[in-house]
Amino acid sequence: MSQQVISLDAILSARALADTRTRPGTSGGCTARACGSPSTAGDMAPDVWARVKDHPCYSEEAHHYFARMHVAVAPACNIQCNYCNRKYDCANESRPGVVSERLEPGQALRKVLAVAARVPQLSVVGIAGPGDALHDFRRTFETFRLIAKVLPDVKMCLSTNGLALPDHVDAILDLNIDHVTITINMVDPAIGERIYPWIFFRHRRWTGRDAATILHERQMEGLERLTAAGVLVKVNSVMIPGINDHHLKEVNDAIRARGAFLHNVMPLISDPAHGTRFGLAGQRGPTPAELSAVQDQLAGGANLMRHCRQCRADAVGLLGEDRGAEFTLGQLPVAAVPDPAQRAAYRSVVEEEREERRRAAQTTASALARGADAPPMLVAVCTRGGGRINQHFGHAREFQVFEVDRRGVRFVGHRRADNYCQGGYGDDPALDGIVAALTGITVVLAAQIGACPRAELARAGIRVLDDYAFEHIEPSVGAVFAAEHDAAHAAARAASA
Repeated sequence: MSQQVISLDAILSARALADTRTRPGTSGGCTARACGSPSTAGDMAPDVWARVKDHPCYSEEAHHYFARMHVAVAPACNIQCNYCNRKYDCANESRPGVVSERLEPGQALRKVLAVAARVPQLSVVGIAGPGDALHDFRRTFETFRLIAKVLPDVKMCLSTNGLALPDHVDAILDLNIDHVTITINMVDPAIGERIYPWIFFRHRRWTGRDAATILHERQMEGLERLTAAGVLVKVNSVMIPGINDHHLKEVNDAIRARGAFLHNVMPLISDPAHGTRFGLAGQRGPTPAELSAVQDQLAGGANLMRHCRQCRADAVGLLGEDRGAEFTLGQLPVAAVPDPAQRAAYRSVVEEEREERRRAAQTTASALARGADAPPMLVAVCTRGGGRINQHFGHAREFQVFEVDRRGVRFVGHRRADNYCQGGYGDDPALDGIVAALTGITVVLAAQIGACPRAELARAGIRVLDDYAFEHIEPSVGAVFAAEHDAAHAAARAASA
């Protein structure tokens, strides 16, 4: 079983361990408005916060605590994207449109109940494919109706390319679906025709500029109608170097003007093995630096989501993991009954954790002000969730990356790394890849690390600290920044003495 979704006992044990520590210098961290995109209660109106606080995609803070699942009940699609091939599936692959099993609505309900019974962190059920959720709207809406009857505390969320969206806004509202994601890669049909070979609309296939124009107009109409009705809309955009990378500022401006809640700019996945047109043609995806540069350019526009993991259409668990293999149809119990008390207890624990983090954040300014003349620093964190530094370095499959300076601590993304740990010693070739993934990182915070990988990273100029094991992430990152600044000033004074 995956170790990334945190149990109630694990959170309480971590808190108990953290409470026994009186180490100085572990205050600091992130004030709400220093983090960029809306994440905490201090960033938004109370009614909006109530709607996103448990949604791991709509709140960066929530993704530390809550799990989502996608049910694959929408097999067909009404457009063709040059970056998509839904026929390819690898169990270890995380890519939109990929599923191992397609479900009927009744099967989807059975799976949701099984997940809810074993994963009290489940807060969102979404339909994101493998085709378009609204092209197969009858299956999509029937699935949501079934789930809403038995799990009223779970939020419903759907993803769509937007082509059929204007036809179903009223049904979305009737079903109380107040989180919708639209994939919008362009607002200029001249760019769109390079991304979409065809669309199927009004019983016929359209190609070229006409297809892109229809898609664009329908996306804008659907977005406007949803936001006017109070639905929270996240827009996904795939960044395609040489095609729409310089155009995404116009996309951001357009969706902001129409009330989008979040803009998620994702890198193109173009492995030729997937069989996509872009992949076979050699169209490359952006480098992490290129993606970050575009995201930085969009700062000040529509709020940005930076914690997306480009989930499969049958993903289960926290963002950054997939427990879907545990819940295939052949493994599901005949009847699963989620425990409402357990789910409520988990939410209560999360609220206590959040309050503790907020109290720690109140001391941020004084801790970080000491580094007024220091440049920003990147810190990577090993975490299994819960907003704490609670993972062994050798067990990390990804690192969450935070930028810190005198203004605060900001989550800026994640870096994928293969799990290298072999009996606690580490495999050197695999560790080389991790070192490369950590380029530009000054410090790594982990719950524990072996001597060999610590020394290897030190040779690459990267320090790994386990002093902050099981502490909250943001206060610890702030403390490291302040300590680094103090040490640098002490060394400078000693050198000049």
